[in-house]
Amino acid sequence: MIFAILTIILAITVYLPQLWVRTVMRRHSVERTDLDGTGGELAQHLLQRFELDGVSLEKTDPGKDHYDPQSKTVQLSPSNYDGRSLTAVAVATHEVGHAIQFHRQEKISRLRARYLPLAFTLKRIGIMVMMAMPLLAIVLRAPPLILAVIALSVVLQLLGALAYLIILPEEWDASFHKALPILIEGNYIDDKDLVAVTSVLRAAALTYFASALAEIVNIGRWLMLVLRR
Repeated sequence: MIFAILTIILAITVYLPQLWVRTVMRRHSVERTDLDGTGGELAQHLLQRFELDGVSLEKTDPGKDHYDPQSKTVQLSPSNYDGRSLTAVAVATHEVGHAIQFHRQEKISRLRARYLPLAFTLKRIGIMVMMAMPLLAIVLRAPPLILAVIALSVVLQLLGALAYLIILPEEWDASFHKALPILIEGNYIDDKDLVAVTSVLRAAALTYFASALAEIVNIGRWLMLVLRR
């Protein structure tokens, strides 16, 4: 019973940031006819304005907005690529901010390149170890060894989640040292929209943070399922 209560409390606490991110993005995704263009049009304009040679723009799946440093591509979801909203404008500029980081070879851009693949690898290995637990329990038999394997899986997954937090400064830089000054100095938004755009940029910067917290909840859920067995 205690485990169930703790799980509910932890889930509520951890999923609140994700809920906040989605709420902010949705709240400011209303179409605005007074904006000069769509998120995709602004992104293309900024790529040319900052002379980001070799960087292209593509439409990607919903919720998958990101900058891919390998293909040098700013990828925007359909709603942000085609949308004429504050969310579309802010997210597009945020992703172009990442392109600027990599194009200028700023030190902060190395965080994602170094730690994001590590996060994926650690998470994948940790999950594989956890999924192999039934077989490992038969092979190992000794309870101390089984607990050691469980601990290894949990540690690997936690390290993978924490790796997401390491790249938070890069996300913050893309939002508030790149995107926000660009939007203000270029007069791409009105002063009355500054608070809303700042909220969207904050949500964009904290997306990985929210994902990291969600990963921690998933780890706890896996652990509780294993321990119950």
